[in-house]
Order: sequence, then structure tokens, then C-alpha cells
Amino acid sequence: MNRRTMMTALAALACGASPALALSETATRPAATPVALAPAPQEWPIARRYYPTEVNVRPDLRVGSIIIVSEKFFLYHIIAPGKAMRYGVAVGKNELKFRGKAVVGRKVEWPSWRPTPEMIERNPAAYKKYEDGMPGGPTNPLGARALYLYQNGRDTAIRIHGTTEPASIGHAVSNGCVRMVNDHVIALFNAVPIGTEVTVY
Repeated sequence: MNRRTMMTALAALACGASPALALSETATRPAATPVALAPAPQEWPIARRYYPTEVNVRPDLRVGSIIIVSEKFFLYHIIAPGKAMRYGVAVGKNELKFRGKAVVGRKVEWPSWRPTPEMIERNPAAYKKYEDGMPGGPTNPLGARALYLYQNGRDTAIRIHGTTEPASIGHAVSNGCVRMVNDHVIALFNAVPIGTEVTVY
């Protein structure tokens, strides 16, 4: 993305538009009919707009890629020319929001978790006890699946992952990572390969 394109995208975001998608996104089915995933949607403690929904998007977006629009709390997986699966997400709070391009460099089922030194420094009461790591499982904050984002072959420490706090979807609450309902991240995990391009606005 060149500087002019990036500046245009950021200007669109400042105006409340989704920079990559805004003027062309339309639901391909009624909002009241989200794509079926288990468990039943009423068991997801999230607003209906964050249910998985197939939407129309700009046809020039790369098929297979993932686009995250942080200000709208939406993740788009481009599944065909002009088509995307849209999921609700939680994103980083305040200055911790990640922005830029990356690729999925690693995929893990029931990932283990270790807080970064920066997280421990910001909140030792919450994270110091986990400095040696926490094994994967239902109580692990990374949830059921994690997609590890890399730049230039290096781990960014940013993940797209599940959560033990699904009610956080639609909010800026994380330490920079992108959270999804466990059912939703499992669906995404199964659909995308290593090397998938990810753009976060």
C-alpha cells in the first residue's frame, strides 16, 4: 500500500467509514439470518450485528485475505470476488491497537499463552503470575484457536484468537490482539492457510 492510498484509507476511517470496504458493503442476507454455526446464535452473548454474516464487498479485494476494521469491530474474510464472511471482534484498547499488514505465520489449536514483558510491566498484578506461561485449554485467554501474525518472517506477538470473554466482542479491551468468539475463530482457523494476508486498519 503506497502512502497516498494509506492516507486516503485513514481519512475514510476518520470520517467513520471502513477504509477498505465502506461504500460497497451490503448484507447478502437479512441481518436477522446470520450464517449458522454451532452453538445456536442465542448462546453467543454478543450483539446480533457481530454474528457471522455473508456480505458483499468490493470485488477487487484479494480472495482468501483477511481485513480487520478496528473502529467498526469487524473482521472480513474474503471468500470469493465481491463476497466476504464478516465476524465481530474485540480489538486493542487505546494506543495498543495494531495497524498494518501481516501474514498468518502459525496456527495453533488450544494454544498456550504467555504474557509479554510489556503486559507484565503495565499490569503486574494481573500478569506476573503467568510469566512462565499457561497451558492451552478452556480457561486459557487465547481460547480454542490462534492465528499468529508475522511480519518479514518475525512474530509480531499479535494474534487473532478465541476468548474466554465473548461479551468483550465489539469493544476495545485487549492488549493489542484480535479476539473472536471461539466458534467463530474455529471456523476462520479451518478456512485459512498459513501465509494468508492480513490487513488491520
